[in-house]
Amino acid sequence: MKQVLTTTLAIFVLIAPLSSLAGDCGDVDNSGAINILDVTFLINYLYKGGPAPDPIESADVNADDIINILDITYLINYLYLGGPAPDCECGVVIDIDGNVYQTVKIGDQCWMAENLKVTRYRNGDPIYHILDPGQWEILTIGAYCEFDNNPVNVAEYGRLYNWYAVDDSRGLAPAGWHMPTDAEWQALVDYLGGDGSAGGKMKETGTAHWNTPNIGATNESGFTALPGGYRGTGGFYYNMGFHAYFWSSTEETGSHAWLRLLSYLYAAAVRGDDYKQFGYSIRCVRD
Repeated sequence: MKQVLTTTLAIFVLIAPLSSLAGDCGDVDNSGAINILDVTFLINYLYKGGPAPDPIESADVNADDIINILDITYLINYLYLGGPAPDCECGVVIDIDGNVYQTVKIGDQCWMAENLKVTRYRNGDPIYHILDPGQWEILTIGAYCEFDNNPVNVAEYGRLYNWYAVDDSRGLAPAGWHMPTDAEWQALVDYLGGDGSAGGKMKETGTAHWNTPNIGATNESGFTALPGGYRGTGGFYYNMGFHAYFWSSTEETGSHAWLRLLSYLYAAAVRGDDYKQFGYSIRCVRD
């Protein structure tokens, strides 16, 4: 085993370019750059009694609170196979379908930086995929759809879910993550300056996805909200390009639940409520 590792590392050293990313996370040997020498340092620490990374947190590149061979794999995947960059605070998250989501730390919270795309609950059961508008409108069980029933929209905007899927005990969020409560949404908004300006700090900048004028958009939080629209009255689709709607897990009444709305027309993050049958985007937060 040692001979295989030595041979493999020798090949990597010969062909590996230095990464342009520098910083504490992944810079296991504290050299100011992330490269194959960090992989070597981590193998030496884990398997040959070498010195510990300093700071030790720099080696937890997949942010699972354990330093082991999975961190070595993560670094190699990043350096040579185009995998996600090391993130020692929030890592990346993978749902049961294998979709990989980038994440971002905002205040004390770790958020997904992309909309949910999953088609199965955490236990493997399928979520109902409902295309028919009449059927969608009367559902009282969990379901998902793609905007305009067009799978092309999934890559950028994720999928839309009714609130019954959010509330299902089988779990919509990936393991280690959960649907944000209304209070957790408010904590995010408050950290970003309050209801009147937080939306701009959460929205992707420019008009590649948002309609003009996309007022106040700076995305300084890294949340990168996109205007995925929603599925509403009559089971029809509305407002892609204009608004982003995100469910919370908090019920408002027997028929309504709380949500957050971001718009191309203002910088605010609006707290509202709507019918549980409506289809909105999902962002998860880490446990």
